[in-house]
Amino acid sequence: MTDEPVIRRLERALADDDFSWSLLLVGEDQTDKLATLTGELRGGYSETGDGKQISSGFSYWGIGPTIAWAHACSDPFYLVMKAGSESFQRHWAKIKPHLDGVHLVSLGVGNGQKDRTILADLHRTRPDMFYLPVDMSSEMLRLGVMEPVRGIPFPMAQVLPIQLDFSLASNLDELRQMLNRLIGDEPLLYTLTGNTLANFESDQDALATITRALRPQDRLLLEVATTTRIDEEAAAEAADEYHRTRAFAEFVTSALRYNTDLRIDYDRVKFRGFIEDDDALLVKIMYENDTDDEIRMGLPDHTELVLPIGDTIRLLTTRKFSAGRLQRLLAGCELTLIESAHSQFRHTRRPTPFGLDLLLLAPKGAQGTRRTVADEMWDRR
Repeated sequence: MTDEPVIRRLERALADDDFSWSLLLVGEDQTDKLATLTGELRGGYSETGDGKQISSGFSYWGIGPTIAWAHACSDPFYLVMKAGSESFQRHWAKIKPHLDGVHLVSLGVGNGQKDRTILADLHRTRPDMFYLPVDMSSEMLRLGVMEPVRGIPFPMAQVLPIQLDFSLASNLDELRQMLNRLIGDEPLLYTLTGNTLANFESDQDALATITRALRPQDRLLLEVATTTRIDEEAAAEAADEYHRTRAFAEFVTSALRYNTDLRIDYDRVKFRGFIEDDDALLVKIMYENDTDDEIRMGLPDHTELVLPIGDTIRLLTTRKFSAGRLQRLLAGCELTLIESAHSQFRHTRRPTPFGLDLLLLAPKGAQGTRRTVADEMWDRR
């Protein structure tokens, strides 16, 4: 046997094969995740989506939801996704001059298109960089990892997909320790794009959990959907954005379809907008029993769930953030803004308060931060 490292031998073996091999580092017991999902579906009665639920991450967990997500991403009527795809390269062009010599840790890989843009630029300046996509769904990792390295001479030995639920603080601690052993003191760029922060029940807790992984030399790239108005009309408009596409409805119900025996009726998928804490628009997407009888469905553990009349299952939560909400989040997590890029939605003839922001953040007190950029960001609102 040669003394060559096994990862190098694997790289050469996989490169010489026409089969689409990919490596995967599994960080969690998947039976535990199934038990968690089953427990969440047994929540209490609620007419507002605050009882039974499918929490962030489980919406994309499994091959069925992964395929449904891929279909939704390609639907031109999914306006938030469409706007994000169209604006990202322009936003990234403003961000990338502030980054040099980093490794990429992608939290929630998605369809991989944004990672492809980032990876292509970062790899030019640092050919030995690592690409470390992290997702709760191994199927999403398989889907998302192939796109960023397609057409780029990026060694597969430097691609390490990690199956992990990064919403859990204990998992982030383990991830940080592993990355410290792998990378040492070299800087990391963590990315959370696609308005993923908005999907968590508590955006503050989710951002604080991610922030605990950051060292002074690390950076966080955060993409969020934004609004310049907080009122009931804007909340209804935010909900309507997601209601326009059948592909998105198929995606948000896919976790129910593939983890229960419920026969989906899309007329029972409700999209409702609310004002949250006077500084954000909250959209809840729910499956509601609006019939005259209870609904019964089988769960993965072979027990039965009863959905009484008026009860709901929360399928997805999303938000649009005001500048004030973003200020509060960054201050609460002791994050400083280095650079930002913003664009308004332009998909309607009438003015819209909605847009997208891409923020490059650093831990408070890190070298190279510029308060003036943050001031400009809030002043333009």
